[in-house]
Amino acid sequence: MLDPQLFRQDDLSEIAAKLATRGYALPIEPLMALEAERKACQMRTQDLQTERNTRSKNIGKAKAAGEDIQPLLAAVDDLGAQLQQSEQKLEEIQLCIQEIVAGIPNLPHASTPVGQSEEDNQEVRRWGAPKNLGFSAQDHVDLGAQDNLMDFESAVKITGSRFVVLRGALARLHRALLQFMLDLHTREHGYTELYVPYLVNAESLFGTGQLPKFAADLFKTAEDLYLIPTAEVPVTNLARDTIFKGEELPLRFTAHTPCFRSEAGAYGKDARGMIRQHQFEKVELVQFVHPDHSYAALEELTNHAETVLQKLELPYRVMALCTSDIGFSSAKTYDLEAWLPGQQKYREISSCSNFEDFQARRLKARYKQQEMKKPALLHTLNGSGLAVGRALVAVLENYQDENGKIAIPTVLRNYMGGATHLSA
Repeated sequence: MLDPQLFRQDDLSEIAAKLATRGYALPIEPLMALEAERKACQMRTQDLQTERNTRSKNIGKAKAAGEDIQPLLAAVDDLGAQLQQSEQKLEEIQLCIQEIVAGIPNLPHASTPVGQSEEDNQEVRRWGAPKNLGFSAQDHVDLGAQDNLMDFESAVKITGSRFVVLRGALARLHRALLQFMLDLHTREHGYTELYVPYLVNAESLFGTGQLPKFAADLFKTAEDLYLIPTAEVPVTNLARDTIFKGEELPLRFTAHTPCFRSEAGAYGKDARGMIRQHQFEKVELVQFVHPDHSYAALEELTNHAETVLQKLELPYRVMALCTSDIGFSSAKTYDLEAWLPGQQKYREISSCSNFEDFQARRLKARYKQQEMKKPALLHTLNGSGLAVGRALVAVLENYQDENGKIAIPTVLRNYMGGATHLSA
């Protein structure tokens, strides 16, 4: 959430212009009208408080002088009723402002490219070159159909569309990928591994920015809990209502969880295969950092996700998302896109974002150093390190031969019992 103080300015045009690059139209007139009403109501409330305090003191003086204090008591009671009404009105106005502000996206960082669609995203760098396989590449669906290792029909029977059943060596390869990622991030990148709940309350989703705006993308239970759309939600909420010591920062956490998304509005998009599922696995990276270091931390976190792809020897590119393509809570985002021979294109496999203090303000996540008079908001970051299902897709398509046989990346072979190729 943006700082409400931003909307107490006489001129909101600069903020509106920045938000407009995101495709968001700031409701300037309603905000300014509410702010004027808030200011007038707050002044009236303060005046009533002052007058009541003054009259209360006068009662003591009148009583000491032996005067009749009943009229004074009645006047104070009347002021008390007026004050209560004014305080209630002020609270109502502030709630209206907060409701509007809660739906306003983060301001893009100055280095975020300005653009109107994903076509305006900017390529930052590439690693590796797509291999010339020398034959027409199959996609992961056809490759997985061999020996029925990737079974969509059974998943439809069990649940519905956009689910999958993995069998045998393919299920093991999926597990090997996530174990490899966790080992890499904990042993080499300094992250602490967490096991977290897969169900969260509404307060947790509000804290990270999924609610109220993205309620349609979530699966809600009858008990008013939600299946997590990403481990970002439970992990980041560890900082909710918490004040960390300055010397504790940065804090780095990683967690493997299933993720559940309704994919509202995605009808017909990536309907084939494992690219867009209602249930999928991710290894998430989350950092809590000092505000002065968050953009260095974004580069570091992105590099940690890139290392996974490099060790898997998967060609990829890094894209800086433009203002209209970054997420609601993000100030700057890099997407990592892996090359998929079966589609002959790069596809997103990780998204790494700096939220600055946007989530921290919603979460009341703060830090305090000894020289500070009061706590300050920290900065939060997160990224996929990686999306396991999409990594599986990339491995299948990049490591196939002309007969559809799949070689196992060298770094995964210890997790696969020393096997060099996938077999039923």
